[in-house]
Amino acid sequence: MTYRLRFLPKVEEDVLAGCAWYGERASGLGEEFLRMFYACVGEIPKNPLLYRKVYREFRRRLLRRFPYAIYFRIEDNEVIVFGLFHCASDPRTTRSELRGRDEPERA
Repeated sequence: MTYRLRFLPKVEEDVLAGCAWYGERASGLGEEFLRMFYACVGEIPKNPLLYRKVYREFRRRLLRRFPYAIYFRIEDNEVIVFGLFHCASDPRTTRSELRGRDEPERA
């Protein structure tokens, strides 16, 4: 079964912030970051159960080459991406951000 992929609006901000940061470091690196994000997120719906739960029902997919992780949840036939966070972030901050992004979904 292939799942439908959906992004919360806040994910775009996460991705663009990472792209901008890497783009300032070296020419073309921001675009490489974007390509890697879309390649990795595109693999998730094919087999989302491959990625273990790391917090509540949230699962994590690490990006290749960049120290970022995609956080998502499976609901029915849908994979919902909640965020893209730097791996050096404090786990409490990441959990708090995920809870904050989850609450509007549940309302």
